[in-house]
Amino acid sequence: MSLNLFLSMLAFALVASITPGPVNILSLSSGVQHGFRNTMRHVTGATVGFTLLLLLIGLGMHELLHTRPWLSQSIRWGGVVFLLYMAIQLARDNGELNPSNDNKKPSYLRGALMQWLNPKAWLASIAGMGAYAADGDVRLTLQFAAIYFVVCYASLTVWAYAGVFLRRYFTEPRHLHLFNRAMALLLAASALYLLFSTD
Repeated sequence: MSLNLFLSMLAFALVASITPGPVNILSLSSGVQHGFRNTMRHVTGATVGFTLLLLLIGLGMHELLHTRPWLSQSIRWGGVVFLLYMAIQLARDNGELNPSNDNKKPSYLRGALMQWLNPKAWLASIAGMGAYAADGDVRLTLQFAAIYFVVCYASLTVWAYAGVFLRRYFTEPRHLHLFNRAMALLLAASALYLLFSTD
């Protein structure tokens, strides 16, 4: 791989990963509410989930989606419903730091599922593989996925750490409750934007 191609892949992955989106918003919110160590489960799950999606798109899944438009529509609507559900859960949160309820704590599985139901992840995967491995070159597909894994992990970690930094300002549950509602609104808005921007 040439240096120019490597830098181009790196830049694409960074822009797509670091810019605000549903998974990043949840990383930030989780960092505030659950701390860095717990949030890294979400970060790891989301990174592995996205990389797997990227690999499958690069290895031919985009053809399946192209020949079966109903499948793409189902994924899109399923993603929007899931993201709106997550926004509602976040808005209803009581603002308690480190809640004892295990269902609210970050998990590897939920992080991975967020990516598979995230319209932004599908768009980034299809656009990225279309730009760098459209000819089906397995070596380029694997290289791009490896670069993206590192960049995605680092980007989500930055969002999680930003949440941990903000955590010190939420000493009262009502402050965190308001913050969670604001994050829920952003999550809902990003879900709806991603839905209508893919038309």
